[in-house]
Amino acid sequence: MKIDEVKNDVLTVKPFDNQLASTQGLHPDLLQPPFSLLMVAPKGSGKSTTIQILLGLLFPSKGEVSVLGKPPGTAEIKNRIGYLPEDSVFYPFLTGWEMLDLSASLAKVPHSQRKGRIGDLLEMVGLQGAGDREIGDYSKGMQRRIGIAQALIHDPEILILDEPTNGLDPLGVREMKDWIGELRQRGKTILISSHLLADVEQVCDRVSILYGGKVQTSGSIEEILARDDRALWVTSNPGDEILAEARRQIEKSGIEVVSMGPGTRSLEDKFLETVEEARASGEKTTGAGIGGKLPAFLGQSKDPR
Repeated sequence: MKIDEVKNDVLTVKPFDNQLASTQGLHPDLLQPPFSLLMVAPKGSGKSTTIQILLGLLFPSKGEVSVLGKPPGTAEIKNRIGYLPEDSVFYPFLTGWEMLDLSASLAKVPHSQRKGRIGDLLEMVGLQGAGDREIGDYSKGMQRRIGIAQALIHDPEILILDEPTNGLDPLGVREMKDWIGELRQRGKTILISSHLLADVEQVCDRVSILYGGKVQTSGSIEEILARDDRALWVTSNPGDEILAEARRQIEKSGIEVVSMGPGTRSLEDKFLETVEEARASGEKTTGAGIGGKLPAFLGQSKDPR
Protein backbone atom coordinates (compact mmCIF):
# COMPACT_ATOMS: atom_id res chain seq x y z
CA MET A 1 0.00 0.00 0.00
CA LYS A 2 1.41 3.36 -1.00
CA ILE A 3 0.25 6.64 0.44
CA ASP A 4 0.83 10.27 -0.45
CA GLU A 5 2.94 12.65 1.57
CA VAL A 6 1.66 13.28 5.08
CA LYS A 7 2.24 16.59 6.85
CA ASN A 8 1.32 18.15 10.16
CA ASP A 9 2.95 19.88 13.11
CA VAL A 10 4.58 16.70 14.39
CA LEU A 11 5.62 14.40 11.55
CA THR A 12 6.05 14.36 7.81
CA VAL A 13 6.30 10.87 6.33
CA LYS A 14 6.72 9.80 2.71
CA PRO A 15 7.16 6.15 1.73
CA PHE A 16 10.77 5.34 2.53
CA ASP A 17 13.18 2.47 2.61
CA ASN A 18 16.75 1.68 3.57
CA GLN A 19 18.96 -1.37 3.43
CA LEU A 20 17.23 -2.95 6.42
CA ALA A 21 13.56 -2.49 5.67
CA SER A 22 11.00 -0.70 3.56
CA THR A 23 8.07 1.11 5.12
CA GLN A 24 5.21 2.59 3.12
CA GLY A 25 4.43 5.38 5.54
CA LEU A 26 1.87 6.09 8.25
CA HIS A 27 -1.75 7.01 7.70
CA PRO A 28 -2.39 10.79 7.95
CA ASP A 29 -5.22 10.36 10.46
CA LEU A 30 -2.75 8.79 12.87
CA LEU A 31 -0.52 11.81 13.07
CA GLN A 32 -2.69 14.62 14.38
CA PRO A 33 -1.33 15.83 17.75
CA PRO A 34 -1.87 15.17 20.53
CA PHE A 35 -2.38 11.46 20.04
CA SER A 36 -1.21 8.10 21.24
CA LEU A 37 -0.53 5.62 18.44
CA LEU A 38 0.05 1.90 18.90
CA MET A 39 2.25 0.40 16.18
CA VAL A 40 1.78 -3.38 15.88
CA ALA A 41 3.76 -5.68 13.60
CA PRO A 42 5.37 -9.10 13.47
CA LYS A 43 9.14 -9.21 13.70
CA GLY A 44 10.84 -7.85 10.60
CA SER A 45 7.96 -5.71 9.37
CA GLY A 46 9.74 -2.37 9.71
CA LYS A 47 8.51 -1.27 13.14
CA SER A 48 11.95 -0.87 14.74
CA THR A 49 13.36 0.62 11.53
CA THR A 50 10.64 3.27 11.57
CA ILE A 51 11.47 4.19 15.16
CA GLN A 52 15.20 4.35 14.48
CA ILE A 53 14.68 6.58 11.44
CA LEU A 54 12.44 8.92 13.47
CA LEU A 55 15.24 9.10 16.05
CA GLY A 56 17.89 9.82 13.42
CA LEU A 57 19.76 6.58 14.16
CA LEU A 58 19.12 5.22 10.65
CA PHE A 59 18.71 7.11 7.39
CA PRO A 60 16.33 6.32 4.53
CA SER A 61 17.86 5.73 1.12
CA LYS A 62 14.79 7.32 -0.45
CA GLY A 63 11.59 8.99 0.67
CA GLU A 64 11.31 11.66 3.33
CA VAL A 65 10.85 11.80 7.08
CA SER A 66 10.75 14.94 9.21
CA VAL A 67 10.01 15.44 12.89
CA LEU A 68 8.56 18.70 14.15
CA GLY A 69 9.23 20.21 10.74
CA LYS A 70 12.92 19.30 10.59
CA PRO A 71 15.06 16.31 9.64
CA PRO A 72 15.31 13.76 12.46
CA GLY A 73 18.61 13.32 14.20
CA THR A 74 19.56 16.96 14.68
CA ALA A 75 20.53 18.01 18.19
CA GLU A 76 17.47 20.24 18.47
CA ILE A 77 15.01 17.53 17.43
CA LYS A 78 16.64 14.88 19.61
CA ASN A 79 16.19 17.20 22.56
CA ARG A 80 12.43 17.37 21.86
CA ILE A 81 11.95 13.60 21.84
CA GLY A 82 11.86 11.23 24.80
CA TYR A 83 12.77 7.63 24.03
CA LEU A 84 12.34 4.44 26.04
CA PRO A 85 14.07 1.58 24.17
CA GLU A 86 12.92 -2.01 24.41
CA ASP A 87 15.99 -2.92 26.48
CA SER A 88 17.37 -0.04 28.53
CA VAL A 89 21.10 -0.12 29.24
CA PHE A 90 22.46 2.10 32.00
CA TYR A 91 25.82 2.61 33.68
CA PRO A 92 25.53 0.07 36.52
CA PHE A 93 27.79 2.08 38.84
CA LEU A 94 25.57 5.17 38.73
CA THR A 95 22.75 5.62 41.20
CA GLY A 96 19.25 6.31 39.95
CA TRP A 97 19.64 9.96 40.96
CA GLU A 98 23.00 10.27 39.18
CA MET A 99 21.60 8.70 36.01
CA LEU A 100 18.74 11.17 35.87
CA ASP A 101 21.15 14.05 36.59
CA LEU A 102 23.34 12.91 33.70
CA SER A 103 20.31 12.65 31.39
CA ALA A 104 19.15 16.12 32.42
CA SER A 105 22.62 17.52 31.76
CA LEU A 106 22.78 15.96 28.28
CA ALA A 107 19.32 17.37 27.53
CA LYS A 108 20.43 20.82 28.72
CA VAL A 109 17.87 21.06 31.49
CA PRO A 110 18.77 24.19 33.48
CA HIS A 111 20.81 23.28 36.56
CA SER A 112 18.41 25.14 38.80
CA GLN A 113 15.56 22.82 37.72
CA ARG A 114 17.33 19.46 37.85
CA LYS A 115 17.03 18.66 41.54
CA GLY A 116 13.31 19.32 41.59
CA ARG A 117 12.64 17.36 38.41
CA ILE A 118 14.69 14.37 39.55
CA GLY A 119 12.92 14.23 42.89
CA ASP A 120 9.50 14.54 41.25
CA LEU A 121 10.22 11.82 38.69
CA LEU A 122 11.66 9.40 41.27
CA GLU A 123 8.47 9.84 43.26
CA MET A 124 6.34 9.37 40.13
CA VAL A 125 7.98 6.02 39.26
CA GLY A 126 8.03 4.80 42.87
CA LEU A 127 11.82 4.92 43.30
CA GLN A 128 12.08 7.75 45.81
CA GLY A 129 13.50 5.26 48.32
CA ALA A 130 15.98 3.80 45.83
CA GLY A 131 17.42 6.90 44.21
CA ASP A 132 20.73 6.53 46.04
CA ARG A 133 21.16 2.86 45.07
CA GLU A 134 23.34 1.85 42.14
CA ILE A 135 21.34 0.89 39.06
CA GLY A 136 23.31 -2.35 38.86
CA ASP A 137 21.41 -3.42 42.00
CA TYR A 138 18.01 -2.58 40.50
CA SER A 139 15.60 -5.30 39.38
CA LYS A 140 14.51 -5.31 35.74
CA GLY A 141 11.26 -3.63 36.68
CA MET A 142 13.07 -0.91 38.61
CA GLN A 143 15.36 -0.29 35.64
CA ARG A 144 12.28 0.05 33.46
CA ARG A 145 10.93 2.66 35.83
CA ILE A 146 14.17 4.67 35.82
CA GLY A 147 14.04 4.40 32.02
CA ILE A 148 10.67 6.13 31.79
CA ALA A 149 11.95 8.80 34.18
CA GLN A 150 14.99 9.53 31.99
CA ALA A 151 12.75 9.72 28.92
CA LEU A 152 10.69 12.45 30.61
CA ILE A 153 13.40 14.46 32.42
CA HIS A 154 13.56 17.11 29.67
CA ASP A 155 9.76 17.37 29.17
CA PRO A 156 9.76 16.18 25.53
CA GLU A 157 7.03 16.98 23.05
CA ILE A 158 7.14 13.52 21.46
CA LEU A 159 7.49 10.32 23.47
CA ILE A 160 8.52 7.07 21.74
CA LEU A 161 7.98 3.96 23.88
CA ASP A 162 9.28 0.61 22.61
CA GLU A 163 7.66 -2.24 24.58
CA PRO A 164 6.93 0.11 27.53
CA THR A 165 5.54 -2.63 29.82
CA ASN A 166 8.51 -4.94 29.29
CA GLY A 167 9.75 -6.20 32.67
CA LEU A 168 7.02 -4.51 34.71
CA ASP A 169 4.80 -6.31 37.20
CA PRO A 170 1.00 -5.80 37.03
CA LEU A 171 1.25 -2.78 39.32
CA GLY A 172 3.85 -1.19 37.05
CA VAL A 173 1.78 -1.99 33.97
CA ARG A 174 -1.26 -0.23 35.45
CA GLU A 175 0.84 2.78 36.41
CA MET A 176 2.44 2.92 32.94
CA LYS A 177 -1.04 2.98 31.36
CA ASP A 178 -2.11 5.75 33.74
CA TRP A 179 1.00 7.82 32.90
CA ILE A 180 0.47 7.42 29.15
CA GLY A 181 -3.13 8.58 29.48
CA GLU A 182 -2.17 11.61 31.56
CA LEU A 183 0.69 12.54 29.23
CA ARG A 184 -1.68 12.56 26.28
CA GLN A 185 -4.07 14.81 28.21
CA ARG A 186 -1.17 17.22 28.65
CA GLY A 187 -0.64 17.46 24.91
CA LYS A 188 2.11 14.91 24.37
CA THR A 189 2.37 12.93 21.14
CA ILE A 190 3.09 9.30 22.03
CA LEU A 191 4.21 6.54 19.69
CA ILE A 192 4.06 3.05 21.23
CA SER A 193 5.44 -0.18 19.84
CA SER A 194 4.32 -3.29 21.71
CA HIS A 195 3.60 -6.99 21.33
CA LEU A 196 1.61 -7.08 24.59
CA LEU A 197 -1.49 -5.64 23.00
CA ALA A 198 -3.83 -6.08 25.96
CA ASP A 199 -1.46 -3.99 28.10
CA VAL A 200 -1.61 -0.86 25.96
CA GLU A 201 -4.75 -0.95 23.79
CA GLN A 202 -6.72 0.77 26.57
CA VAL A 203 -4.62 3.95 26.37
CA CYS A 204 -4.17 4.36 22.61
CA ASP A 205 -6.30 6.56 20.39
CA ARG A 206 -5.19 4.91 17.18
CA VAL A 207 -3.58 1.69 16.01
CA SER A 208 -1.54 0.94 12.91
CA ILE A 209 -0.88 -2.69 11.94
CA LEU A 210 2.20 -3.22 9.77
CA TYR A 211 3.17 -6.26 7.76
CA GLY A 212 5.82 -6.57 5.08
CA GLY A 213 6.82 -2.95 5.59
CA LYS A 214 3.33 -1.71 4.78
CA VAL A 215 0.47 -0.33 6.83
CA GLN A 216 -2.13 -3.05 6.32
CA THR A 217 -4.87 -1.41 8.37
CA SER A 218 -5.21 1.57 10.66
CA GLY A 219 -7.83 3.51 12.55
CA SER A 220 -9.17 4.28 15.98
CA ILE A 221 -9.17 1.52 18.59
CA GLU A 222 -12.97 1.47 18.46
CA GLU A 223 -13.01 1.09 14.67
CA ILE A 224 -10.35 -1.61 14.60
CA LEU A 225 -11.89 -3.74 17.36
CA ALA A 226 -15.58 -3.26 16.53
CA ARG A 227 -17.66 -6.34 15.63
CA ASP A 228 -20.93 -6.10 13.75
CA ASP A 229 -21.95 -9.68 14.50
CA ARG A 230 -22.24 -9.34 18.28
CA ALA A 231 -23.59 -6.93 20.90
CA LEU A 232 -22.41 -6.59 24.49
CA TRP A 233 -24.92 -5.87 27.27
CA VAL A 234 -23.80 -4.97 30.79
CA THR A 235 -26.36 -4.77 33.61
CA SER A 236 -26.45 -4.91 37.38
CA ASN A 237 -26.71 -8.46 38.76
CA PRO A 238 -30.45 -9.31 38.76
CA GLY A 239 -30.09 -12.71 40.45
CA ASP A 240 -30.16 -16.21 38.97
CA GLU A 241 -33.92 -16.48 38.40
CA ILE A 242 -34.30 -13.18 36.58
CA LEU A 243 -31.11 -13.88 34.62
CA ALA A 244 -32.46 -17.25 33.46
CA GLU A 245 -35.82 -15.73 32.51
CA ALA A 246 -34.09 -12.93 30.59
CA ARG A 247 -32.13 -15.50 28.65
CA ARG A 248 -35.27 -17.45 27.77
CA GLN A 249 -37.04 -14.31 26.55
CA ILE A 250 -34.06 -13.23 24.45
CA GLU A 251 -33.67 -16.66 22.87
CA LYS A 252 -37.45 -16.81 22.24
CA SER A 253 -37.10 -13.69 20.09
CA GLY A 254 -34.57 -15.51 17.89
CA ILE A 255 -31.39 -13.90 19.23
CA GLU A 256 -28.52 -16.30 19.98
CA VAL A 257 -27.13 -15.82 23.50
CA VAL A 258 -23.41 -16.57 23.32
CA SER A 259 -22.70 -15.97 27.00
CA MET A 260 -24.63 -14.82 30.04
CA GLY A 261 -23.57 -15.04 33.66
CA PRO A 262 -22.35 -13.15 36.71
CA GLY A 263 -19.72 -10.51 36.15
CA THR A 264 -16.08 -11.03 37.08
CA ARG A 265 -13.21 -8.70 37.83
CA SER A 266 -9.92 -8.85 35.97
CA LEU A 267 -6.94 -10.62 37.48
CA GLU A 268 -5.09 -7.31 37.28
CA ASP A 269 -7.73 -5.63 39.48
CA LYS A 270 -7.55 -8.47 42.02
CA PHE A 271 -3.75 -8.28 42.12
CA LEU A 272 -3.76 -4.53 42.67
CA GLU A 273 -6.41 -4.83 45.39
CA THR A 274 -4.37 -7.51 47.20
CA VAL A 275 -1.15 -5.49 47.03
CA GLU A 276 -2.90 -2.38 48.33
CA GLU A 277 -4.36 -4.33 51.27
CA ALA A 278 -0.91 -5.72 52.10
CA ARG A 279 0.62 -2.24 52.03
CA ALA A 280 -2.15 -0.85 54.20
CA SER A 281 -1.41 -3.57 56.78
CA GLY A 282 2.25 -2.48 56.97
CA GLU A 283 3.94 -5.04 54.72
CA LYS A 284 7.26 -3.79 53.28
CA THR A 285 9.14 -4.48 50.05
CA THR A 286 12.69 -3.79 48.88
CA GLY A 287 11.54 -3.22 45.30
CA ALA A 288 9.82 -0.23 43.77
CA GLY A 289 7.17 1.52 45.80
CA ILE A 290 3.82 2.70 44.55
CA GLY A 291 4.18 5.33 41.86
CA GLY A 292 2.65 8.78 41.92
CA LYS A 293 1.08 11.22 39.48
CA LEU A 294 2.91 13.11 36.77
CA PRO A 295 5.09 15.99 37.96
CA ALA A 296 3.75 19.48 37.34
CA PHE A 297 6.63 20.42 34.99
CA LEU A 298 5.54 17.90 32.35
CA GLY A 299 3.49 19.53 29.63
CA GLN A 300 4.26 23.08 30.65
CA SER A 301 4.15 25.59 27.82
CA LYS A 302 7.51 26.29 26.23
CA ASP A 303 8.97 29.36 24.58
CA PRO A 304 8.78 29.21 20.76
CA ARG A 305 11.78 27.45 19.30
